[in-house]
Amino acid sequence: MKKKAKVIQKKQAVSEDLGVKKTKIRVIGIGGGGGSIVSEIAAKMPKASFVIANTDSQALKNRNKKASVFNFGQSLTHGLGTGMNAGVGREAALLEKDKIKKLMEGYDLCILVSCLGGGTGSGAAPVFAKISRSLGNLTYGIFTLPLKFEGEKKMEMALEALKEVKNYLNAVTLIPNEKVFQVIDKSTPLREAFSIVNKHLSESLGGLIETIYEPGIINIDFADLRTVLDGRGRVAYLNTIETEKKEGSLKEFLSKILSSPFYPYSVKGAKGVLLNITGEKSLSLDEVNQISKTISDLTNAKAKIIFGVSQKSKNANSIKTTVFATGCSFKLDQPKSKEAIKKSALKKKKVEKKKRKNKPKIQKRKTIKKRRKPKPKKEESVAVPVKVEMERKNGLQVKHEVEEVEKELQEKEDIWETPAFLRQNEQEK
Repeated sequence: MKKKAKVIQKKQAVSEDLGVKKTKIRVIGIGGGGGSIVSEIAAKMPKASFVIANTDSQALKNRNKKASVFNFGQSLTHGLGTGMNAGVGREAALLEKDKIKKLMEGYDLCILVSCLGGGTGSGAAPVFAKISRSLGNLTYGIFTLPLKFEGEKKMEMALEALKEVKNYLNAVTLIPNEKVFQVIDKSTPLREAFSIVNKHLSESLGGLIETIYEPGIINIDFADLRTVLDGRGRVAYLNTIETEKKEGSLKEFLSKILSSPFYPYSVKGAKGVLLNITGEKSLSLDEVNQISKTISDLTNAKAKIIFGVSQKSKNANSIKTTVFATGCSFKLDQPKSKEAIKKSALKKKKVEKKKRKNKPKIQKRKTIKKRRKPKPKKEESVAVPVKVEMERKNGLQVKHEVEEVEKELQEKEDIWETPAFLRQNEQEK
């Protein structure tokens, strides 16, 4: 490590003599989780400057000696941390604005690393990012999100902080801690599991910084990085993979570089790409072409793709590629307001009520009774009306007929009024 440090110092001296400004990068770990990540990374990356910032004095004792310490908010927290209160973390950072400003002055790129969901990280990260942007620094955030078993409250805090901090960042890389279960065994100890995430970040950040600092056959410099980081709050994909060259291994290598298990997204749809390929002297043009073409096919049609190639004799039989893509196709989850949660709950109740209302009722099985056949009805005789033709008569005829009827009735009455013995005698005569 001492030899490497001396080599870097010599290169810096040469750059200064030539009048070339040396790119200055500072990586700041904010909070307990961010500090732990940066502490582990600092041991493997001597080219950047590392700082661990925390309100918890006890947590700072376990840091790597290669990272400097920034203990802030002592007058508010008394060195005891924020107790998962983002408001306290924010206030602690605001009280130390001038010190934070000095911490980031004179740097070209500030990389903020934090595990969102805690009080210090969630509260202070947006303050650090805002100050860095006000200084004109390129500001890049790398954040992890809580595990599901840590509870909804912690995730809500993380998303609230993410919503605020991304407004001050050129790009943001997200690593849900839940993704670690895809790369570890169930029996893996907790400390070792989180160290795997740290290792990934260390290798990926190391690849990015090496790309900027180390000259190549096709060189990538800080101006290229600035081009890719142009914008605000872009989702960024950062991955570095190194593997041994074997027959037919290029396809597997491309799969690993383009779809890391640590991210919930890939390079798909990216609007800016920084791609650097490092290999030994026999690195072929066909290999370089396959890698670059596969990556460019996945990005946005109007994407700015900056391509670099380096050769190193120590990588005798290996190939190493670093991909830094910004503007990836991924929508950041936004925390719901209390009103939105209430509306969602009411809507859900209405839908459930409607479903219950429209649910078809189960009909009981009815016993079917046999119906008796109706008896045939007897045919009833129907009287057919007879038409009687009436003869039309004049008035004299009617009068004459009436007189005759009256005469006949009178004669009958006379007969019935005569005594019986007289009627008999008359009949005998």
